[in-house]
Amino acid sequence: MRHRIAVIGAGPAGLTFARVLHRHGHSVAVFERDPAPDARPPGGTLDLHEKLGQLALSKAGLLAEFQALSRPEGQAMRILDADGSVLRDWQPRPDDHANPEIDRGQLRDLLLGSLDVQWGRGVTEVVPGVPGGVLVRFADGRQETFDLVVGADGAWSRVRPAVSSVTPHYTGVTFVETSLDDVDTRHPDLARLIGDGSMAVYGVNRGLVAQRNSGGHVKVYAQFRAPLDWHANPDRRADTDADFGADFGADTGTGQDAGPDPAGAEAVRARLLALFEGWAAPVLDLLRRGAAFVQRPLYVLPVSHTWAHVRGVTLLGDAAHLMPPLGLGANLAMLEGAELAESVAAPGSGDLDEVVRAFEEQMWARAGRWAKMTTAGLERLVSPDPAEAVALFDEVHAS
Repeated sequence: MRHRIAVIGAGPAGLTFARVLHRHGHSVAVFERDPAPDARPPGGTLDLHEKLGQLALSKAGLLAEFQALSRPEGQAMRILDADGSVLRDWQPRPDDHANPEIDRGQLRDLLLGSLDVQWGRGVTEVVPGVPGGVLVRFADGRQETFDLVVGADGAWSRVRPAVSSVTPHYTGVTFVETSLDDVDTRHPDLARLIGDGSMAVYGVNRGLVAQRNSGGHVKVYAQFRAPLDWHANPDRRADTDADFGADFGADTGTGQDAGPDPAGAEAVRARLLALFEGWAAPVLDLLRRGAAFVQRPLYVLPVSHTWAHVRGVTLLGDAAHLMPPLGLGANLAMLEGAELAESVAAPGSGDLDEVVRAFEEQMWARAGRWAKMTTAGLERLVSPDPAEAVALFDEVHAS
């Protein structure tokens, strides 16, 4: 019997789920609220782990294509002191393919392939337990019924309320993102500073991280502890005692970026430079030369987020276990999508609801362990003691 299956969200989790199902000859309807694949910037680079994201791509039959696109050299990592001296400089071995980097946009296009995604189909509500299965209501006024609805629609999931009343909460840490283009030609000094992969500098409750993407594009993230409204209220101060108050692009709380405000860019730049005052001039040039700024406050779900199983509805990735962005979220999401798809498509898999229930139990146990680790990791990366961040990287590289 062929089940009517819908996945909500065309991110790494949803697309991996759909690709693996299609590989096994099962159809799935993919709905995405964005009007087109390139409707908004896809984000920065991802390191796909050999036993997580790469395993998921293998299950989807896409590992060779990934290896052709990925950047093993992007595994390089440098840590500098605030005065610009190099504290650590890890370089991957020529045969090291454990965690190669790939741009999010390249990964999206790889997973999309020939999938038939219904773009511009935002979901407003998912109602389980109706006659015929699970009802999905769309923003365009249409509605459809399915045997299984998989919520892979991110931090502010519209599917999650069907199984859980929990919503994400602010961690107290905010990232402000800017970027540099054609860095090797236009900013060769910064290209040398960053190296082939990532570079990070850590201070008291703050850090500055630069990550290479393909094509000479670099993402720069200023990260610090501050009230959620630091950018809108000049009377509030970040925990680092620097004053903020400019308006600029922000995460709206819906998963959509408001976009940068050009009029506020110089004010934001000045406040960020004040926050990192005293750091080496080459490091601060990462902020001086950035063209626009977008606020990304970090939200998470509770470390052990679970729910009472609801027939016909489940969640993947950030919708299920939003955690700090320490390189595991997309990896876990993709592996979960692949595993659920394989379980659903397995010959003689039995009752669909029992298959989903068993998957959830496995997902919760694994995600809980990783959420605990990444939560502790964020506390160490944005810490009153910068040595904690360096020690965390030492532990990771030692393992």
